[in-house]
Amino acid sequence: MRERLGHTVRSLRHRNFQLFFAGQLVSLVGTWMQSVAQSWLVYRMTRSSALLGLVGFASQIPVFLLGPFGGALADRANRRRVLVVTQAASMALALALAALTLSGAVRVWHVFALASLLGVVNAADIPTRQAFVVQMVRREDLMNAIALNSSMFNGARIIGPAIAGILVAPLGEGWCFFANGVSYVAVIAGLLAMRLAPTAPARMTGSALAHMAEGIRFVAGASPVRALILLLGVVSFVGMPYAVLMPVFAEEVLHRGASGLGLLMGASGAGALIGSLSLAARRGIRGLGTWIAAAGAGFGISAVLFALSRTFWLSALALVPVGLFLMVQMASSNTLIQVMVPDELRGRVMAVYSMMFMGMAPFGSLLAGALAGNVGAPATVAAGGLLSLAASLVFRAWLPRLRSEAREMILANETVAGNPTDAMTGTPAAGSGGEPLGRIRAPVR
Repeated sequence: MRERLGHTVRSLRHRNFQLFFAGQLVSLVGTWMQSVAQSWLVYRMTRSSALLGLVGFASQIPVFLLGPFGGALADRANRRRVLVVTQAASMALALALAALTLSGAVRVWHVFALASLLGVVNAADIPTRQAFVVQMVRREDLMNAIALNSSMFNGARIIGPAIAGILVAPLGEGWCFFANGVSYVAVIAGLLAMRLAPTAPARMTGSALAHMAEGIRFVAGASPVRALILLLGVVSFVGMPYAVLMPVFAEEVLHRGASGLGLLMGASGAGALIGSLSLAARRGIRGLGTWIAAAGAGFGISAVLFALSRTFWLSALALVPVGLFLMVQMASSNTLIQVMVPDELRGRVMAVYSMMFMGMAPFGSLLAGALAGNVGAPATVAAGGLLSLAASLVFRAWLPRLRSEAREMILANETVAGNPTDAMTGTPAAGSGGEPLGRIRAPVR
């Protein structure tokens, strides 16, 4: 048991990752507090599911539109400096929303404006943070670091909404926003305390637009990466907006108010934490493609069950596998993409990943808000679950065609130690001879 636990948290032996992990954990608790409090604030002021969808759209559409610029920045600039700037900007925006809310001056348009500005910041922050992980750990620990990063995210997803649900009723939303603003001090301090080996950003010639296009061309031409990102985009568009409609479920469907909203979000976060820890315990990438297909299907089925429930505790129970399967799909896709992409393209490819994971969600939020106003939140979430299930079945049918190219890309990048395996299907690589992966080179088709 001790050995297995040590294996699960092996990335934490790296001092820089310890600092990153601790700072992000504190900051993300605040982020989730703000997310729940902001949704409740908008719903309390407007009683409109459509406006909930619009706020989600406003906060995430900049990631879709500006993500390629953020990816190019991550490959051209010092990533730690970029993250310090983005985290400081996020802190300023949270404190501004806190000041408006605590003074009683807040209006819905303030929330929209600040959410949009935060989306602009995230367009640079998300791909840079994803690409920065490889600088904090050794390559053989990359998958574990991604999984632990996801577990931290979802541990905060349990704690943050629960605290927000407790604080909103007696204290109001403003103090949640203030706590989030203060929490950014931890992650900024962690970034500044890191001791990183001197690395110069890749030297590039040509315009930033040409560099962005290069990353998009890589994704379009690499079948395994393209398939992973397309599935992620579909699930983000039709499935993830269930979270935007959670205040409607808490108030109108299940009749539990703000405290119920916190518990529902916490249940989804608990499932996601279980999923990310199960990935952290894995010893390799073998079979992750099958996990992704199964997780997408499981998410769709669980979302339908949640939509059908009218009992609070059954709904909370159904949200556990919703969060678990969504996290397994997201983190597994992240891992496979990271081990297939060359270092010099990492920021730009992760920007495309962010565009599909975070950037498609606003369109889904907008559509879900409009549909929920006409056909109801349960029918909207059920439809999204069925479409996610269908997309996952299509992806599973593609897996046999993707195995060869996925194997070659992983071999070429020398990212995973041990015997070469087919990550998309879980079978040993033909003709590998059992050589350590770090000593093999293969062309990328």
